[in-house]
Amino acid sequence: MFPVAVNIDVPFEESVMTFHRALFCMLLIGVCLALATSGSFVPAQVAAQQPAAEQPTATQQPAKAADEPIDFMRARALLQKKRSGGTLTDDEEAYLARAIAARTAGQRPAGVMPPRDKTGMKPLTEMTAEDRHQGQDGGLYGEGRNTPPKEHQAAAEAALAKIQPLDAQGKPSVDGKIVLVSISMSNATQEFSTFKRIADADTAKSPRLTIVDCAQGGQAMAEWVPADGRPWSEALRRIQAAGVAPEQVQVAWIKLANKGPSGSLEQHGGKLKQDTLKVIQNAKARFPNLKIAYLSSRIYGGYANGNLNPEPYAYESAFPVRWLIQDQIGGNADLNYNADRGEVRAPLLLWGPYLWADGVTPRKSDSLVYERADLAGDGVHPSNSGREKVARQLLDFFSKDPLAKSWFTGK
Repeated sequence: MFPVAVNIDVPFEESVMTFHRALFCMLLIGVCLALATSGSFVPAQVAAQQPAAEQPTATQQPAKAADEPIDFMRARALLQKKRSGGTLTDDEEAYLARAIAARTAGQRPAGVMPPRDKTGMKPLTEMTAEDRHQGQDGGLYGEGRNTPPKEHQAAAEAALAKIQPLDAQGKPSVDGKIVLVSISMSNATQEFSTFKRIADADTAKSPRLTIVDCAQGGQAMAEWVPADGRPWSEALRRIQAAGVAPEQVQVAWIKLANKGPSGSLEQHGGKLKQDTLKVIQNAKARFPNLKIAYLSSRIYGGYANGNLNPEPYAYESAFPVRWLIQDQIGGNADLNYNADRGEVRAPLLLWGPYLWADGVTPRKSDSLVYERADLAGDGVHPSNSGREKVARQLLDFFSKDPLAKSWFTGK
């Protein structure tokens, strides 16, 4: 027995109660010791000291997480957060480092096709109203149509009628200029600069038209989202270097793309759509007389040997183009081009040339193909022959399409 001290300075009744409590505690301790000896009971403190085989250690748990598939959309968001000055937690830093290492090692997001000379996917222009890709039907404008609905076509014709030579202050002038600019990334500047060279030498081009390549390497839609971002400063510099002013910009060609897309069409396409919406609004704010923006998606990406923009992402970049145009047709206030309906926040949107073809499978409308030689070593950027193909499509579209040729030819 353990000795029990009874305080003589307190009433007797309380001393007795103290004695009883002490006795009860001793009995409880004895029971616990007996159970522990028999192995029938292990207190929590003892369980915490069990061997690693019975309870995972802190070092084992991250190892399990490291085996899980990488969500590259999450990794990209973390990278953007870090680049913008945000602070990442230790877990976020580790996740980002793992994603970067995976990309460096050539790991592809789930769903990415390996390099191939054709995919079996139909060009959007050849899909019907009954065809489906990830739940999406065919046609540039949906429901199997490759021309805009009548009301939108009428609006486009009205916008075309307003395009005329302007002076540096944006006022009509017979000696003024109509400026066409490009907005996008490296592929676009390679293609558009080739287009500018052949268009400037083409007798069909109006002498009042000035073409300025504002697309820039490494500057995809996400990089054009900040209204005060570097791409816009560089675009203004190029416009001024061409001897024209922002107030004379009335037409834009925007090629939709983001770096390293991943996830479902809803995920990567939704982000591309939202980024491009901001770019379109920024363009209207920078160029107050911008009347029409022609949108295009990517060329064939099936030869890509990395994750910059492989298939099916290159093909699927067409759907955000259509979604934006459909939103405008549906009256979305964020894309309003009509002052009679409220604040003007965007130019009128139309499809530009549809550039995708399924690799070596000839496109039905014009037999367009993309062979391996049409792409550079990475399988993503166009080679000289690839640039020429896109440039010719741009020239053919702007000089002949009923909803473009009036400002291009001046007739």
